[in-house]
Amino acid sequence: MKELKLIGGGGNSLKPSHNHGLHLFLRCLDDKTHGGVVCYGNKNCHTEDNSPKYRMVGKMKGNNFTDKVHSLFSTHHSLIHTDTVFSRFTSHFSLKRAGATHVALCDSVGSNYRHWCGAFTLAEVLVTLGIIGVVSAMTVPTLMQNYQRQSYVTQLHKVYNELNQATLRYQTDRNALNLKEAGLTSQAAAENFIESNFKIVQKCGSNKTPCFASSYKKIAGTSSIGWYTPRTNYIIASGTAIGVSYRPVGDVLLELYVDTNGAKGPNITGRDIFAMFIYNNGIIDDFNFSENTTAPMTEAARNTNYADVCAADTTSWHGCLGKVINDNWQMTY
Repeated sequence: MKELKLIGGGGNSLKPSHNHGLHLFLRCLDDKTHGGVVCYGNKNCHTEDNSPKYRMVGKMKGNNFTDKVHSLFSTHHSLIHTDTVFSRFTSHFSLKRAGATHVALCDSVGSNYRHWCGAFTLAEVLVTLGIIGVVSAMTVPTLMQNYQRQSYVTQLHKVYNELNQATLRYQTDRNALNLKEAGLTSQAAAENFIESNFKIVQKCGSNKTPCFASSYKKIAGTSSIGWYTPRTNYIIASGTAIGVSYRPVGDVLLELYVDTNGAKGPNITGRDIFAMFIYNNGIIDDFNFSENTTAPMTEAARNTNYADVCAADTTSWHGCLGKVINDNWQMTY
C-alpha cells in the first residue's frame, strides 16, 4: 500500500474516535481484505449496501482520494484531494468538475466518518419544484381569502365595540335607564350620537358618495341593494364609513350602515358593508323588522334572518351581522 498523507482539516484535532474513522478508511482502501467495499482502482466508492442513493463523489485513483469531504458538522479532509464536497451545516466553496450533473449532499454517521453523498439529478430537482408550485397554487388563494375575510371582521368588530361603548356612555352621561330616556329620539339626536363619540374625518351629509361607494351588490350576486333614507353619512378616523338613520321600529331606534373600508372594494354586503341596529336598551344586533323582536336576538332568529335576507337574491341586505355574531366573529360564508 502507498504511503498515505493526512492533510489537516477544519475540524477538531484527531481524537480516538477520529482514529477509528481513519481506520475505517484504511480498511476501505485494502481491497484484498474488504473486497466487498468497492474503493479501489479507479472505481466509484460506495457504502456497504452499495446503494446508488448514497455514494462518494468522485473516484479513487490508486489509493489516493480525489475529493475533500466535509461531514455533517465539521470539515474533514481526505488523504489526497483536489475537489471539495459540501456538508449541510457548514459553508464551503466547491471547485467545479467538468461534466458534473449532480448536486451532492454529504453526511456522516457518529464518529466513524463514513461519508454518504446523496446525489439529486436536475430532473428530480425540477419535479420537486413543480410539486411545490402546484401545492402553493392550490393553497395560497385560500389563505389569502381567509386573511381578507378576517380583516373585514376585525374592523367590523372594532366599530361594533366602539358603538357599544358609545351607547353605554350616552346613557350614563345623562343618568338614563335607556336610550329613549337619554334623548335619542330624532335624526338630529342620531347625528349628535355619532359626532360626539367618533372622530369624524369627513361628513357627507345625506349624500351617499364619497363616504360610501356609489353601488353595492350582495353575496348572492344581486347588482344593487336598497338604501334607506333619510341618512347622514360619515367617514371616521379608521377609514370606516358610517351612515346613521333614526328608524324607530318596535324596540329599534337607529339603523346604521357600516362599510369597514369606506368606498374601497369589494363593496359586497356581508363582506365589507353591514347593517347594524341599535335597540332602546343599548344593545347592537341584527333585526328582522318585526315589532316583536327584542335584543339580543336568538341564535335561531339570526340564522333565519341570514338565510332569508343576507344570503338571498333580494335588494334587502340586513341579516349578515347576526351570522357573524353567531359564528363567534368569524366569516364562515
